[in-house]
Amino acid sequence: MPTAIAVTAPDLVLPALDRQTPSATVLTPDQPLEESLARTYALIESHGYLIVLYPAAGPGAVHRRLHGVRSILESDRIALLPLDLPPLAVAVLAHQLRRLSLCEFSPGVLGSAVRLLAHYVHAGALLSSVARLDRVSVGLREHARSWVPGSQFAVLAGPEPALTQVTPGGTVPPGPRYATELVVARGQPPSDWVFTTLAPAWRVASVREATLPAGSARWWGTGRLVEFAAAIPDLAVLYQLVASVRTAECRWCGLELIGDRCAFCGTPLAPGAALTAGAPG
Repeated sequence: MPTAIAVTAPDLVLPALDRQTPSATVLTPDQPLEESLARTYALIESHGYLIVLYPAAGPGAVHRRLHGVRSILESDRIALLPLDLPPLAVAVLAHQLRRLSLCEFSPGVLGSAVRLLAHYVHAGALLSSVARLDRVSVGLREHARSWVPGSQFAVLAGPEPALTQVTPGGTVPPGPRYATELVVARGQPPSDWVFTTLAPAWRVASVREATLPAGSARWWGTGRLVEFAAAIPDLAVLYQLVASVRTAECRWCGLELIGDRCAFCGTPLAPGAALTAGAPG
């Protein structure tokens, strides 16, 4: 059985476009504790290992429940990975991991690949106001322009933060230099700018619509937004990206890993032992 992947909200599960990609289990803090324990235990027993992805900026109840369940089960086969990414980007990354779970990667490599893959997700949003945005630096000029009716801002949260005001013929945030699929989730008011301007400028291979996650308005500081995330859609490229990084053994739990930290026990690699990967071709 492939390593189990879980998220913390139903709207963080993107529909699979094929019959092979496994779904993700949803673990929410509003479930009774006994149910959470039973579901998590069942996942570990049937899959061997469990990787849970969730926005780091989400409600504290999510963090407490996940760590509480892992503590009660006393299991070292659960990786809890909070991500400093907007909710839609978390959903996109979870979808990539679900597909990669079908490959022969060990649980340790799969879990530690999350930090690597996050560098290749261009996550942003079209906002009607940046007055309440605190995840990306906002200048006084942009803050003042938020009060002008009809203003729109294109904001990139990662891999490098960027903010530009949307104007006819204006610039767009810097995009990926490799083939990507653009996933778009519309909020209110609806806008076609992402489809008519951003997608052509980024030369995306395809565009896919998704449901706007409930946590997006909190993350971006406004409910008047269109969230987007561009990521590598080709499984062969994702596989090569992960496989190209040298593996090491965790000095604490013994799992195989890539990068500089074990996803399951959090132990850092010895200085100078990790390698980084280059951009995909």
